Parts: sequence; structure tokens; C-alpha cells
Amino acid sequence: MREPARLAILGMGAMGQSCLEGLRERLPRTQFAFLEREHRIHRLSEETSAQGFSDVTELLDWQPDLVVECAGHSAVREAVPEALRRGVDVVIASLGVLGDDQVKMTLDEAAESSGARLTVVSGAIGGLDALRAGMLAGVDSVVYEGRKPPSAWRGSAAEELCALAQLEHAEVFFEGSARAAAAQFPKNANVTAAVALAGVGFDSTVVRLIADPHAKENSHTVDVEGAFGRLRIVLTNHPLPQNPKTSWLAALSVQEAVLRRVEAIGF
Repeated sequence: MREPARLAILGMGAMGQSCLEGLRERLPRTQFAFLEREHRIHRLSEETSAQGFSDVTELLDWQPDLVVECAGHSAVREAVPEALRRGVDVVIASLGVLGDDQVKMTLDEAAESSGARLTVVSGAIGGLDALRAGMLAGVDSVVYEGRKPPSAWRGSAAEELCALAQLEHAEVFFEGSARAAAAQFPKNANVTAAVALAGVGFDSTVVRLIADPHAKENSHTVDVEGAFGRLRIVLTNHPLPQNPKTSWLAALSVQEAVLRRVEAIGF
């Protein structure tokens, strides 16, 4: 396995910092840089010993071999296309934005123009290889259910749909398509998007979002029916220690995607 000489991370929130720490341990010969807001660069550079940039063009002039996005939907819209056009492979964590057909088309065109490759991570869900396999025979329905304690839904549109603080029993506050869920709950859309991309798409994937006062952790359930039979995927995730609103498994899935790319092609 040959390591990338240079790897750049877009966004140094809890997930970005966790990925940098984990990848540095596993790729000790790789140089790291990151993209962040200017006022955070000095402190983060000192804490991580990585070079910081506030401008994506300057970051790409640093000539990374691989870019890893951990910065949210705006970074996928603004920074990722430029990296792909430069011929740099990109791994993205913020899959929910792919529910916007215009964004997806822009990314596809940018990658095609240079031959760069875009890799999406599985995030906080697993077992999607079985869903993709089932698609070869035909899938009739895919239903995703996301269940979290009320506190995990604070700061989202759920606050307008149910009384989070007063809940005594689990409440389904959203049921609709994966596309509608991604648009209405952008910060909670990545698992939904991963399921939609692996299966029947954003318009045909049914999503139920639940606030449960008895839940201690976030859980994800995917029910699939098709010609192959029936499939149920259930995961319960611990939060990332640095940020309780981020799944630990989601951060680990970014590292796994990078390491898989390194093992597959080298640099």
C-alpha cells in the first residue's frame, strides 16, 4: 500500500479533526492540510501540525493527491467541483446535498471533465452492499427509519413539527421521500442519502424520522423488499466523543473510505 503524498481535509469540525487524527496514525508518511475559516486556521494549525488554508484555490495549489470533505453541504457545492476539475479525487461525507439534482450533475460533469473520481461514504449506516446487490434482481420498496432522542433533533425543522421538550412517547414527525427529507433536514440527511443512492433513489425511498424520549442513542433501520426476499438493517450508534450530534461510525466511515482508496490504487 502506497500512501498519498498529500491529503487535504475540507472542514475541521469534530469530524474533520477526528479523521485527521485517525488517518495520520494510519498514514504516517502523508502530509496533511485543511480548509477552514481564516480566524480558526492559526489555532488549528498549532493543534494539528497541519497546514491551513482559507481559500480553496490556494489549497489546491498545494497539490493534494486526495481531498476529503467533512465541511457540510456548502463545501460540496463550492469547493468539491473545483477539486474535481483539477483532477483531484474527492471523498465526500455530506451526501444529503446529492438530493439536489443540479449539484449532482455539476459534480458528475466536473469529474468527467478531468477523469477524477468522486467517492461517497456509507456514513452512519452499514449493509448497503446487500441493498445494491438486491437492486440487480429488482427492489420493490425501501423504507428508512431514523430514531433519535429529542435533544438530537434540536436546531432542526423537527422543532417546528413536534414539541420535543414535552414528548412522553416516540413520535414520527416526518414521513416522506428521501429527497424531501434531505431538503428539510440537511444536517441529518447523510444516512438517508446513502440509502437512497444505494437503492431506489431519492424519490422512491420512504423516510420516517422519529423523536423518542426513551432512546439513549441514535438508531437507523432500513427495510427492503424485492425479488431476492426481504432485508432489514439495524444499527445503533455511539456519538463521536468530540461532538454528541455526530455519529462515531460516520467519522470512521470517512477514514475507511480513504484507506480503501489507498489500498485499491495507491498514489
